[in-house]
Amino acid sequence: MTSGRPLLSPFEPSSLPTPHSRPHPHPHHRHHSSLRISSLGCICCNASVSSSVVDETQRNNNLFDLKEEEEDIVPVGDKGLPELFVELSTSLGKKSKKVNSADSQFYRQFPVECSPQERKRLVSWGGAMDQHHNLTTLEISKDSSRPTSSRVASSRIQDKLNKSQRILQKSMRLDDKLSHEDNPRLIHINDPNRTNDKFQFTGNEIRTSKYTLINFLPKNLFIQCRRFAYLYFGVIVILNQLPPLAVFGRLASAFPLLFVLLVTAVKDGYEDWRRHRSDRNENNREALVLQSGKFELKKWKNMCAGEVVKIHADETIPCDMVLLGTSDPSGIAYIQTMNLDGESNLKTRYARQETISMVLEGGMISGVIRCEQPNRNIYEFTAYMELKGQRFSLSQSNIILRGCQLKNTEWAVGVVVYAGQETKAMLNSAVSPSKRSRLESQMNRETLWLSVFLLSMCLVVAFGMGLWLKRHEDELETLPYYRKSDFGNGKFPGKPYKYYGIAMETLFSFLSSIIVFQIMIPISLYITMELVRLGQSYFMIGDKHMYDSSNNSRFQCRSLNINEDLGQIRYVFTDKTGTLTENKMEFRRASVYGDNYGTSLVMAGMLQGTDISVVKTAASVGRRKWHLKSAIAVDSELMELLHKDLAGENRIAAHEFFLTLAACNTVIPILNQSSSSMCIGGELPDNVEGIDYQGESPDEQALVAAASAYGYTLFERTSGYIVIDVNGEKLRLDVLGLHEFDSVRKRMSVVVRFPNNNVKVLVKGADTSMFSILKKDHAGNDHIRQATQSHLNEYSSEGLRTLVVAGRDLSGEELEEWQCMYEDASTSLTDRSIKLRQTAALIECNLHLLGATAIEDKLQEGVPEAIESLRQAGIKVWVLTGDKQETAISIGLSSKLLTADMSQIVINGNSENECRKLLSDAKAKYCVKSANCPDRNIKCKNNDENDYLGVPVDTKLSILLQQHAGEEEGSASAPLALIIDGNSLVYILEKDLESELFDLATSCRAVLCCRVAPLQKAGIVDLVKSRTDDLTLAIGDGANDVSMIQMADVGVGICGQEGRQAVMASDFAMGQFRFLKRLLLVHGHWNYQRVGYLVLYNFYRNAVFVLMLFWYILCTAFSTTSALTDWSSVLYSVVYTSLPTIVIGILDKDLSHKTLLQHPKLYGVGHRQESYNMHLFWIMMFDTLWQSLVLFYIPLFTYKESTIDIWSMGSLWTIAVVVLVNMHLAMDIQRWVLYTHIAIWGSIVITFACVVVLDSIPMFPNYGTIYHLAKSPTYWLSILLITVLALLPRFFFKVMHQTFWPSDIQIAREAEIMRKRPSCFEAKLDQGSS
Repeated sequence: MTSGRPLLSPFEPSSLPTPHSRPHPHPHHRHHSSLRISSLGCICCNASVSSSVVDETQRNNNLFDLKEEEEDIVPVGDKGLPELFVELSTSLGKKSKKVNSADSQFYRQFPVECSPQERKRLVSWGGAMDQHHNLTTLEISKDSSRPTSSRVASSRIQDKLNKSQRILQKSMRLDDKLSHEDNPRLIHINDPNRTNDKFQFTGNEIRTSKYTLINFLPKNLFIQCRRFAYLYFGVIVILNQLPPLAVFGRLASAFPLLFVLLVTAVKDGYEDWRRHRSDRNENNREALVLQSGKFELKKWKNMCAGEVVKIHADETIPCDMVLLGTSDPSGIAYIQTMNLDGESNLKTRYARQETISMVLEGGMISGVIRCEQPNRNIYEFTAYMELKGQRFSLSQSNIILRGCQLKNTEWAVGVVVYAGQETKAMLNSAVSPSKRSRLESQMNRETLWLSVFLLSMCLVVAFGMGLWLKRHEDELETLPYYRKSDFGNGKFPGKPYKYYGIAMETLFSFLSSIIVFQIMIPISLYITMELVRLGQSYFMIGDKHMYDSSNNSRFQCRSLNINEDLGQIRYVFTDKTGTLTENKMEFRRASVYGDNYGTSLVMAGMLQGTDISVVKTAASVGRRKWHLKSAIAVDSELMELLHKDLAGENRIAAHEFFLTLAACNTVIPILNQSSSSMCIGGELPDNVEGIDYQGESPDEQALVAAASAYGYTLFERTSGYIVIDVNGEKLRLDVLGLHEFDSVRKRMSVVVRFPNNNVKVLVKGADTSMFSILKKDHAGNDHIRQATQSHLNEYSSEGLRTLVVAGRDLSGEELEEWQCMYEDASTSLTDRSIKLRQTAALIECNLHLLGATAIEDKLQEGVPEAIESLRQAGIKVWVLTGDKQETAISIGLSSKLLTADMSQIVINGNSENECRKLLSDAKAKYCVKSANCPDRNIKCKNNDENDYLGVPVDTKLSILLQQHAGEEEGSASAPLALIIDGNSLVYILEKDLESELFDLATSCRAVLCCRVAPLQKAGIVDLVKSRTDDLTLAIGDGANDVSMIQMADVGVGICGQEGRQAVMASDFAMGQFRFLKRLLLVHGHWNYQRVGYLVLYNFYRNAVFVLMLFWYILCTAFSTTSALTDWSSVLYSVVYTSLPTIVIGILDKDLSHKTLLQHPKLYGVGHRQESYNMHLFWIMMFDTLWQSLVLFYIPLFTYKESTIDIWSMGSLWTIAVVVLVNMHLAMDIQRWVLYTHIAIWGSIVITFACVVVLDSIPMFPNYGTIYHLAKSPTYWLSILLITVLALLPRFFFKVMHQTFWPSDIQIAREAEIMRKRPSCFEAKLDQGSS
């Protein structure tokens, strides 16, 4: 069986939409099972039994998780997006010569030779048809004159996505081109020596570690020194080693940098040691390998291509190998791919019937496999096997990949085709693209200003020194600091100092000043921010309110670089299915042959008053009855129709309808003995058997379970047939082939042979792709079609996911032609997907409509409340879904994304001109301003800020309690909601209409995009990112959301039913959408407030210390001497003051989580950047200037007439500056806890202890100074006076500001305090009265 889904080709003319139909995605196939059923035979004279063949895109669409009716999926395949586009453009001419005539008419509409303008249009974002190689061909055009458009990412959008994935692609870049028949990989089965005769294949040893003992030191240093700050401090250390510039001790000057480098190196070394240990354990595992006619244990690392390996149940697959045989006589193996793609569903793989017999009979296993070169596409495998002079096709269903586990199968035997680093699992091992927070980027701006201050101070010192030397040039022998001879009685009395002249001394003074003032650029800030983010992540992970008990998943922090960005999100882009909804499908409605069913549902077991009987005919003695794992509601009227002894058209259509649901799928039936809960009267009937279904698509599982509830139970599947229990009668259907669902055809079909030798093709798919291939020459079909279409519209309006079912008989000639083409396509190594799709087109035509299905995907708990809270917080929520427009609107209303008072703007265009007109009309009608003026974003931002300004003092305690949740956002008119479909986005995103869409969309309170492809989702995110400075967040649960998640500033993955692709590509992961409310409004707010203050405080802390040194140098003839010891200067930012900043950055809270959740508008603090901005930076710098003056001059004036030496002054300044900065920090602490007290006061105690230790070392010039100072009351009064005077202006400023111009946070804090105080007063009153 095969799927006819091509990777790089358009679909056939027969599948083109009609002028009046708009194709939709397949609504019930997000995943595609690996299941492939081989053919039972071929009528062609040279035919042989055909195995399952997976087309080239079937797994690619799973890569993008074909959920929520995603007919518009972009199959990325085994190529990185950039390589795919390059190959796409270079292979047009070559590929166009190989397509069959079925597509000739289509290809003639797109000549290979294009003008540059036309080529740009063809490859542009979302609307291109790269001639006959499209990444995602969309059946969305309603204009028959226009070929069906495909959604291919434009080079501009794709470049931006690729830019965010540089690290990912760098580590994954390979030559991913499909193998051609003239350059395949030859694998000689059971002959590894011949296979590797030229040693071109790698062994099976893997290596994920980054370092070795030899290269660890140089490589790690090189990686660390790519940070500019580290290079800066490295230069400082080198300068300090030069004798003329040796301001500090050589070891002391290098200590901070060495400390940071050492800590990072130890962390990196430990992580790499763990990788080495993991690699060693993995490589030394053992498996059975066929050697000298018998299976013997062999270490994984010693295996190589061509060897035959035997795996037992629950063992892990050691390498990529083609299945040759299993313990199942039919050659089926069940595998679990959780280690590979995160999906827990069991998948099936098949061995060729030709090799099964050799394995079971124990004969000599030999043959040749020709396969493609190694690539990282885990959803594709193109190969064929030559065995005894015959050629048999191999596909994805015949290969099991390294890392998978064998399940429900006793043993399996396969031949190694890819080993070690060439396995698909290893080729896919790469790091996620790193992101950088906005606040960290803004921090560079302030760092630049600090660099300007640093250079300015150094220039002042150098210029002053030059003038001083010039003025006192004749007195240098007698003046201090610069005398040319040593007047002391040392070892060499009278020895001249090295004097280099005024010019050189001025230069040396400038360089020495840089060394003295080096901590103006805080090196400790980088490691402090990493530690703070780590601590914040720890508390986010441990938040019990973000724990999902339904799937036992905790919150995950996969990126530590952007915690603070969570507090500044302006736009949220969300997927629908599995993100807003549960992705647990329930069969609700059915339209069968024009009749509507499902309005009155009852549980299946209640029809006859029993828990196990579903159908009347199943009550016969000796016949098995089936019990589903979960109960299914059925329609009694439809059930009665199915069991009537009638032969009318309705009865036949209903029979074929449910037969199609049971047969046209890839689910795996799992039989198990019924549990005691199924007992009747305490006894368990012997003929009752439990059954469950495993499948990659929840939609398919729901449909098959529904068919079972109505009496059509699929209970056996092999590589060549399926067995269905039809109302108690066993029906075996030989499966001749299966074309799986893909994003081009948007349908799937199965060809089955009935016991009476009749052959039918059963098809199900999206309505727009199905109605175009129905038989049109039958009068009755028109009536049924119209009725079915009406029912589909009704289902969609209720938010249900729809699917159309059809089928027809195949004549002998049609079957013969199809099987011959099928056999040829399935054994081709080139353009296999094109040929398979053309083969499917032969039989997917002139179908008889049977009916339609409707599946419900319920909203997750708390979604409406979460969306409403996000909206109140000033966050705009955009839903990007592949669902039909009616379904999406219904979900939008139920989730409160859309409200009844909103004016809906619907953009459904079929051409560029029509889209332009719709956008212009909407802008004119609702007075939407254009973005022509460059300051529009600034104005919009100011307007947003004006929506929530401070309020009069007399109302500040009650305002937050009385805010109206539905308050309009700056406008008295009705809010707007934009609804746009993917067809319109094709024209808008590829033309010059993006700015028009941006203007309209950003003026709306809600945006709903229907039928969008995965890369279109990324394009919409980029539309906002490229035109505004607002931060974006994308959240999704499937692989089709990966591009959107990586494009957004913050990516969030949902641990849902769709595997873990989205989680693995995300920055944060959670179990439910409702947790996003707490993540942003609580943790996002806290993190932003903490990190913003942390950065400003670090700037202040270092600047006040440097300015104190600067004032001292000005008073010492610009000599760059220091009153502080070398170690005091070095330890200031690393030891003395580092702990409090870390503790406050992790634990401080300005408001409680209850207040933040109760008043979402407080989140606007991040939008207005109240915790970190240039205004605060300059206020902080002026305050720093004042504090540094007080810090320096008070001790100077206090001890002016004393005989105290300079080292005693240095000790005083050291203690005073540490006390000052800690008291400054204490004034700003919002929440005092035990750890806060320990950090603040402990820091002061540690500083005193270190000063005592340093002053107790005889070799230091400051020996014993602290002991003399501590005895004097003047010393302690000086410290107190410094602290009070330095902080007095700041104290008055805070009091005045909070009294007359309170911020929202201050108002909310006072409200919290007032809520707590009444309880205290009441307690006191109670005590007094008693």
